Amino acid sequence: MADLLFRGATVVDGTGADRYRADVTVTDGVIDGIGRGLRAARTVDADGLVLAPGFIDMHAHSDLRLLVDPAHPSRVTQGVTCEVLGQDGLSYAPVDDTTLPALRRQLAGWNGDPAGFDWSWRTVGQYLDRLDAGIGVNACYLVPHGSLRMLVTGWDDRPPTPAELDRMRALLAQGLREGAVGLSSGLSYTPGMYADTAELAALCAVVAAHGGFHAPHQRSYGRGALEGYAEMVEISRRSGCPLHLTHATMNFDLNRGRAGELLALVDAALAEGLDVSLDSYPYLPGSTTLAALLPGWAFEGGPDAALARLADPAARERIRADLEVHGSDGCHGVVADWATVQISGVGDPALADRVGRTVADLAAAAGTGGTEVFLDLLVRDRLATTVLQHVGDEENVRAIMRHRVHTAGSDGLLVGARPHPRAWGTFPRYLGHYGREEGVLTLEQAVTRMTGRPARRLRLERRGLIRPGHHADLVLFDPGTVRDTATYDHPRRPAAGIADVYVNGTAVIDRGRTTGALPGRALRRTDRGTTA
Repeated sequence: MADLLFRGATVVDGTGADRYRADVTVTDGVIDGIGRGLRAARTVDADGLVLAPGFIDMHAHSDLRLLVDPAHPSRVTQGVTCEVLGQDGLSYAPVDDTTLPALRRQLAGWNGDPAGFDWSWRTVGQYLDRLDAGIGVNACYLVPHGSLRMLVTGWDDRPPTPAELDRMRALLAQGLREGAVGLSSGLSYTPGMYADTAELAALCAVVAAHGGFHAPHQRSYGRGALEGYAEMVEISRRSGCPLHLTHATMNFDLNRGRAGELLALVDAALAEGLDVSLDSYPYLPGSTTLAALLPGWAFEGGPDAALARLADPAARERIRADLEVHGSDGCHGVVADWATVQISGVGDPALADRVGRTVADLAAAAGTGGTEVFLDLLVRDRLATTVLQHVGDEENVRAIMRHRVHTAGSDGLLVGARPHPRAWGTFPRYLGHYGREEGVLTLEQAVTRMTGRPARRLRLERRGLIRPGHHADLVLFDPGTVRDTATYDHPRRPAAGIADVYVNGTAVIDRGRTTGALPGRALRRTDRGTTA
């Protein structure tokens, strides 16, 4: 007899096909029956509820938080059963004793830097082993290009020598052999932004040989956005490496209504035979660290060098010119509009009164300029400040999510007093706001973007669909009430309408309540180029 039966469920199977009513059984963590009149040791009444594959977050920043709080309520309460880590070219493996402290400093705004944490791993394989010790969801990992660059060239703004490039390729190959699913790059973050097209193409050739994909945070989402996307397509063309455009947006006022130009570029690449996909989050504001807005030259040498420049009057004046006149490359080539930059978190509790206020508000209250507030806050908070950037466009968001290679990604940060609500609300927002309420996507279209389609990109074996023999990563939800409840003022509210969530056949949400179970594990790329 089966272990578990979902009786009378409305099955949306992840393929995009029409929903249907059926019983679904699970035995030993695997779907083993779909039909009528099935029996099992335990029965869940699914009448009136949708049973779908567990949702896959294609762009997560939980690399550290997943180990600090492994039950991972921000994701499991949304129905997420797998997420992709190592994003934007910056994460914690591979590292050495020199680069790890710098990465901890640089990523404190994304992940925090908890006291007493065990940082004993150094390689990708060792990091994945730590995940295997017990997490609430499954996780895939991308080798981060910026971390490779730190290991080999430090924080220098220069091309690698041939020997250095060979070492980067070797470190990348090692990470892929140890289980990473591809390469990420962060080309508006240092030191990744110092790489040229040839360097990235050489690395992507290694990824292609191992059956992975390239997930770039490209050079600009503002001025030069289309040129940045075109460069990523060219890298795919040169290297033969599949391309996944992460948080594919067209932001800032100069790009309003221009999503069609990005999608035309994607369509042309697909027609050429290139393997291209993308993800996006269903919100307008973006989120990053305040330090990310600095021009790239100001961060050369690493965090300590950046702080030294922030104390130097001549360097501060040069930074001011880049932000206010020329358009900082860290701010996507756009002149900084401090009214759009809202503080979402600080590292120093003494600065907590800044949270929720824009840089422009803080400047007006202090009787000074926005750039001065920006520079002083970076110094006082030791670069740990996080922000929301209110720069999105609704027409662009809707057009991109309709595209035939679109998948869902939260890009959610989990630290700070008021992080972006996408960390807790992305997946129910697709189903509720953009699906049921706005009609931008049908239920079947929304589900396939969050399940079957990302599973194909990740080359996950027996995941992402409701099929006999597939792993029982499942979510049961009420299609009439599922919605996001997280807001900008209250960003950590869990979703409504999520009844049950199973990871590898074990309940992490049972009748709307978290169980604390840790059935997730690292899903590794094997030598055959697939994950199990």
